[in-house]
Amino acid sequence: MPRLFTYTIPIDDGAAPNPFHGMCSLAICKPGIRRVARPDDWLAGLGSKNAPSGDLSGHLVYAMRVEEVLSLREYDLNARVRWPHRIPNIQSAALQDRLGDCIYDFSGGAPIQRAGVHGPDNVATDLSGENVLLSRDYYYFGSRARKLPDYLLPVCHQTQGHRSSSNAPYFDQFVSWVRSLVFDTGQLYGWPDYIVEWASVSSCGGCTPRKLDDEFDPDC
Repeated sequence: MPRLFTYTIPIDDGAAPNPFHGMCSLAICKPGIRRVARPDDWLAGLGSKNAPSGDLSGHLVYAMRVEEVLSLREYDLNARVRWPHRIPNIQSAALQDRLGDCIYDFSGGAPIQRAGVHGPDNVATDLSGENVLLSRDYYYFGSRARKLPDYLLPVCHQTQGHRSSSNAPYFDQFVSWVRSLVFDTGQLYGWPDYIVEWASVSSCGGCTPRKLDDEFDPDC
C-alpha cells in the first residue's frame, strides 16, 4: 500500500525539494524519508509556523507522488546526461542553476561534495538518505501555500521528523483533495519562501540549519 509522508519544511529555499524544470526532486535533507519511500508514495511538505512570509502552519507547500527512486550515485550519473540543470552552478545568474541538488560527485568513486546549498556539516546526513526521490507528478506552491481543509489537519505537526504510519487513514482523502485543486501537475504556483544568496563558492545556502534532520521518527 502506498504511504503518505508528511513533514514540516522549516526553510523552503527551492533546494529540498527542488521543483524546477518540470521535475520535483528530493536529493538532500530528509534522509529518513529518502531511505524508505517507494514509487506511488506521496510526500507532503507542510508550512512552518515561523515561515518568512508568515504563519504557514496547516498549509501545503508542495506535494509529490514518487515516480522514481535512484541511489545518489545513480542520480549523479543520470544528471550529467538527463538533468544537467540539477548539478549546481553557484556562479550562474539563474537562481534555479544555483539551487541544483545533485551536490555529490561520484565520478571518482567516493562522493565529493560540490559547491552548492550544503556544506561539510551536511555530508553525513545527506549521504545517510541513500536515495533520491523524483517526480513529474507534483504540485509546488511555495510562499503561496494552500490551506489544508480541516479534515486533513491531523496530518500536520510542527515537530522534527515526519509522519507516515499515522497518516494511513487520510491517504485517499489527501490525494483526492490535491487532485481536486484543478492545478496542472509539474508546475510552480508560488516561489520558494526563503531564498539565500551565496557570497562565495565556499559559503552554504539555506538548507544548512536543517542538518539535524529526521533521523528520529517515532511514527515511521
